[in-house]
Amino acid sequence: MAINLDRLVGFHHTAVQLRTDRMEVIAGNLANANTPGYKAQDIDFNIAMDRALKDQRSPSSASGGLVKTHENHMSGGTRTASSFDLKYRVPEQPDTGDGNTVEVQAERNRFLDTGMRYQASVEFLNGKIKGMKKALSSSGGQ
Repeated sequence: MAINLDRLVGFHHTAVQLRTDRMEVIAGNLANANTPGYKAQDIDFNIAMDRALKDQRSPSSASGGLVKTHENHMSGGTRTASSFDLKYRVPEQPDTGDGNTVEVQAERNRFLDTGMRYQASVEFLNGKIKGMKKALSSSGGQ
């Protein structure tokens, strides 16, 4: 019986990648908190996840994906934040006069929230892999 690792961990692996990309975007916002005219950006996680999962199901439609020349080849082409539509964030506070839309405390909160979700996904992946190792080691002795 063949084991499909994409089916086992694909969703959570993609979620970890997207959360990593989102934390990079938020870190960029924080780094530019004092840059006049800088507009805060973000990745809409739900839209990006839907698109990534759709691309996993049909790798030939993925932009920048590799073409498979044999049915046993793995599909390639991981997406990064730059390949997603980055959206500008609408500030909750009025403009400070320099045109910068970064709200430092809100960005920190988003970064921490994304980091906790990232950690949860990594822990879930770790549990899946441990379970797979346990299943393989117990079936190997029979």
